[in-house]
Formats: sequence, C-alpha cells, structure tokens
Amino acid sequence: MARIAGVDLPKNKRIEIALQYIYGIGPSRAKKIVDEVGFDKTLRTDALTDEQVAQLRSAIESSFKVEGDLRREIGLSIKRLMDLGCYRGLRHKRGLPARGQRTRSNSRTRKGPRKTVANKKKAV
Repeated sequence: MARIAGVDLPKNKRIEIALQYIYGIGPSRAKKIVDEVGFDKTLRTDALTDEQVAQLRSAIESSFKVEGDLRREIGLSIKRLMDLGCYRGLRHKRGLPARGQRTRSNSRTRKGPRKTVANKKKAV
C-alpha cells in the first residue's frame, strides 16, 4: 500500500483518482502530478513500485503544500481574520456563512440543525 503525505492511498484505483484522497490535491493537480512524473494514466495504485512511490512523494512535496501544512495554514488564516474582528472573521466566529449567502432559508450546513422557537401566547 502506498503512503504519501501521511495518507494511505486506496488499493486498485487509478493513480490519478487515488492522489485526490490527499487533502489539497484535486482533479487538476492530480493530473498535473501524473503528467509531471510521467506515469501511464491507467496505472493502478497496487501496481506501484517503491521507486514510483518515492517519485510521487518527491514531486508532491517539492511542488505543493498538502495535508497538515495546508490545514494549519488555512486554520491560521481563519484565526487571523477572527482576531482582526473583520466581517469575515465575525462570520467565522458565529458559525455563519462568510461569503454573502442568504441565511433566512438556507445555510443549514453552517448553522446546524434547526432550533425551533416557540410562539408567544396572544393576550386575550
């Protein structure tokens, strides 16, 4: 089993697809990495040799920030916004969408499950 950037790549998947299991590598980056290293597009992860794994590892580490480093950088960026007290930072602090989406009817992912509020009784 190939282990790159602290992630075990899944067995019997095309290398281009398996690389996407690493945080920070999507479809276009995976394609770019495979082209750069010069592997066949149909190569599967269980057919990788140790030298090929080392080639992949070096190509990824030299070119891209992935996994822990990337997560840390993103977390620090969000923390910086929150410390500044800017609008985006306040939205992150409150757990609301930070990019202008409406919150009246949507944004359940950020807000969590609905919290029902009881109606006031009408005075007679």
